[in-house]
Amino acid sequence: MRIDSRLVQSAAALCTLDGRDDLASDLMAWFLANYEFRNDRKREQAKAFDRTLRDRFPGYDAARAQRFGQTRTQQSPRIPSADGSRSLGARSAEGVANLERPVPGRAELRQLGVDVGGIRLDEAVTVYDVARRLPAITDLRDLCRSLAMLDAILSPDWESRYYSFDAAWTEGEEMASMSNGSGDEYTIVFSAAGVYVRGFSHESPMSPYGNDGEPWPGVIDDVPDVFERFVEEPAFTDEDGVPIVTACLWRDATDDRWRHGTIDFPSDRADPDGATDLFRLLIDRSPEAFQRYAEDYYEVPVDLEAVRAVYALRPLNQELVSLLNTEITLADLARDISEIGYPQAS
Repeated sequence: MRIDSRLVQSAAALCTLDGRDDLASDLMAWFLANYEFRNDRKREQAKAFDRTLRDRFPGYDAARAQRFGQTRTQQSPRIPSADGSRSLGARSAEGVANLERPVPGRAELRQLGVDVGGIRLDEAVTVYDVARRLPAITDLRDLCRSLAMLDAILSPDWESRYYSFDAAWTEGEEMASMSNGSGDEYTIVFSAAGVYVRGFSHESPMSPYGNDGEPWPGVIDDVPDVFERFVEEPAFTDEDGVPIVTACLWRDATDDRWRHGTIDFPSDRADPDGATDLFRLLIDRSPEAFQRYAEDYYEVPVDLEAVRAVYALRPLNQELVSLLNTEITLADLARDISEIGYPQAS
């Protein structure tokens, strides 16, 4: 399982802003010592982020010094290795003072240089918002094929991919999917009847596993009969037949908008159903959004013009493929191209 380096840094920033300097210190120490960076540029960016935290937050600097014996002003920019045998340091006076601060928002994290992408910590985002921003069915299908094709090029290892698309999932039906390898996922079924979208965020308070084994009220209660079989689809339920879902949308083939249930969301979470992270690249459909995601996840430079070409469903050639991954050939992608139903040159 790959760990998203952006989320590690975001977590460290949140811990520091909330006064938990010891936790932030241990997290960053582990990250810098053990994370398998794919290139030196990413490693240096992570070290620079650590130095930024030490410069701006004395409490964090003190916690790091307690583990390694040097304050930021005493040490060189080189980051020491983590010692997992050491216990957590005591919270500093600066950290205790920080506990009085309000929960940090997106702008505050950005000031630290944290790319929080579509994570919105300062406003409620739910499936209601996603429904207003999803594109028409045809455009959504094209986007899903593009995402899957780009991930296939960047990651020959299928298990490491976020996005996939099966143009022959069942007879007359196609399925797009996303899995982050940590328990969050979505599936989108395209059929003659329309489109059914299921999302699941494993840490959501709306998970069936925190609700007596039942889907959160309203999430799937209003799903039309024409899509009911997808609610009960074994691939989308657990071994007890419980639908694995925290967010759900649908759209009839003749409808002019996306629909969702009537839901009373938990009031203490900014992203109660996980919709923001789950559907991030379906909401922000710009090639730049994919570039940001891919450069962070795969830790390699990603050519923006090549991404634009795949977003436009331009048939692949070796030149285009090599702009994204010099270690893969067009022939290597033949099976993926067929499975995704990506356009091929005539």
